[in-house]
Amino acid sequence: MASSSARDPATGHPRRAQFGRERASPEASHIADWVVDSGDSQGMPFMIVDKVHARVLMFDAAGRLQGAASALLGLARGDDSVPGIGERKLSTILPEERTTPAGRFVSSLARDVHGQEVLWVDYETAIALHRVVKGTPGEARAQRLDSLTSDDNRVSYGCINVPVKFYDKLVSPAFTGTNGVVYILPETRSAREVFGSYDVQERALQVAGQQATSTTDLSAAIRR
Repeated sequence: MASSSARDPATGHPRRAQFGRERASPEASHIADWVVDSGDSQGMPFMIVDKVHARVLMFDAAGRLQGAASALLGLARGDDSVPGIGERKLSTILPEERTTPAGRFVSSLARDVHGQEVLWVDYETAIALHRVVKGTPGEARAQRLDSLTSDDNRVSYGCINVPVKFYDKLVSPAFTGTNGVVYILPETRSAREVFGSYDVQERALQVAGQQATSTTDLSAAIRR
């Protein structure tokens, strides 16, 4: 839902997310600013999952960054889930089907089949964000999270694995008692294509131009 004005009434500037010292990617910054300016999260906390950079950013409802962390993502690159994959056993899911889908998801906390709390991102495709799991010895999930590169962060069946501390300190408290919105950025399409987003600076200039034109038209009408 787009806002009626692309400017902060207090400052006259576009509304933007507050990143603090975090150096987010251009796509993540674009979406965070758009969420804040448009009000797309509808007053709920929101999270951005940057698949390209294997990074998760947690924001409060006002668009203030609460923290960021590395993440493990689906083994296969791609932005769509195979139809019906949420009803299949893990053992039947092929490597090329293990994607983390892109999109906007209204999410909430729940319990998985083992009784562990997870953030259900998309129940239909069985995608959740949760504390990093041990996995098989060959997956070395904890080591992948700690590595300095994002090149080795593609290992899961599609779920988003985050550090235990990040989940316990930020994710769980943020989503307790409320829903939130998870924006998973695409890697095969543009963010604008997936979310229908806009550049907040461009929109502010457009709105300013429209307001100036309206003022000029009104002045001309009065002079008549």
